[in-house]
Amino acid sequence: GFSDAVLAGLAADGGLYVPAVWPQIGADEIAGFAGKPYADVAYAVISRFTGDEIPADKLKAIIDAAYASFRHPSVAPLVELEPGHFVLELFHGPTLAFKDVAMQILAQLYDLELQRLGGRLTIVAATSGDTGGAAVEAFRGSKHVRMVVLFPEGRISEVQRRFMTTPEDDNIQCLSVAGDFDACQAMVKALFADQVFAEDVNLSGVNSINWGRIAAQSVYYFTAQAALAKADGAPVFATPTGNFGDAYAGYVAKTMGLELNRILVATNANDILARALVSGRYRRGEAVATQSPAMDIQAASNFERLYFEAAGRAAAATAGAFEAFSREGDIMLPPPVFDAMRQTFAGRSVGEAETSACMKQAWERYGVLIDPHTAVGLAAAEDLDVAGPRVVLSTAHPAKFPEAVIAATGRAPDMPAAGAGLYDKPERMRHVPADLALLKSLIREAAAR
Repeated sequence: GFSDAVLAGLAADGGLYVPAVWPQIGADEIAGFAGKPYADVAYAVISRFTGDEIPADKLKAIIDAAYASFRHPSVAPLVELEPGHFVLELFHGPTLAFKDVAMQILAQLYDLELQRLGGRLTIVAATSGDTGGAAVEAFRGSKHVRMVVLFPEGRISEVQRRFMTTPEDDNIQCLSVAGDFDACQAMVKALFADQVFAEDVNLSGVNSINWGRIAAQSVYYFTAQAALAKADGAPVFATPTGNFGDAYAGYVAKTMGLELNRILVATNANDILARALVSGRYRRGEAVATQSPAMDIQAASNFERLYFEAAGRAAAATAGAFEAFSREGDIMLPPPVFDAMRQTFAGRSVGEAETSACMKQAWERYGVLIDPHTAVGLAAAEDLDVAGPRVVLSTAHPAKFPEAVIAATGRAPDMPAAGAGLYDKPERMRHVPADLALLKSLIREAAAR
């Protein structure tokens, strides 16, 4: 069931949850989303996955409460830069990043189910920057959840880090890991693979592998298309992504019935996804630090879900491919799988100089400051030769990356009220090596609190 998948995060055998049958939303209903409150559209989409598991009044209350903290009444406003060229602002939540859109709902789903079951869970999250802050904000103070967050030391922005490390709630522990994000993520996967340990601490995960997050993120693809004029045609979405969750959410929307032209997977120098979608070879490289750190990833967890669908839901073939990737870091996509992926997705990587130039150009041409992740998406979309409006997902507020924005534009972004006082608060974190045995010990301590 939906709630089982949400509470578990990752399946016990290491696989990822997907719906047994894809729910459908008809064209007339999608057209009717135009002008509706975001929370209403979210209910219409997410309820397709929850079915009868969560009473309608409770699910509506969860969604309404989740978006009450967002600064913009539209939650995810679509802003026109020039005719046919838009940005979808996803950074109006409490930690100024798109992860809030799903995490605020996810935390309340956890509380609802754990209150019903009378239990507690230990959540472990690896983050390349924004997931951690959104998770800490959403779950801080929870009576039912103990949370341990891992992030790569020195590879995220100070603002990203402080959103994680400044809350004083006892149910939160932050670990600064000597290593890159992939090392953090590998340890988290190893935790779930140890079924005895996972059961001992009631382990759960809220990374983008959690189906509840994917379901919630698919909503803004529907609202974006509904906000476009019908005459504009099917949109192209340019999605800056590292772990592929945000781009895969667009695929979910399309599979449910949303008409879209293409999804452009925009990556920085850590271009494993872009290369795979251009060449058909999914090959892990060494993660390099960039000014868009949330995408400094060389093993995209949600790509496995797309492979499964592109392979005709062949579970054994999918498992075999990703077991090989785990061992060797290199697989060739079978031609039918590659062709199926290319029907929806294109890939493009954007280097550091081009990212900086795009931030500068956005200020000079449009009078808007954008963060480096949004710049990767905007730069990737510039030379895309397809029909239809272009929608770039703006995944973070520029104030989360002030150093990069100032270096590119010479202007300092204003910090919204949600981030006020971040630099004045003491930080709480522990510096640790990438050591699985130590991590297990620390998680046991956290779970026992």
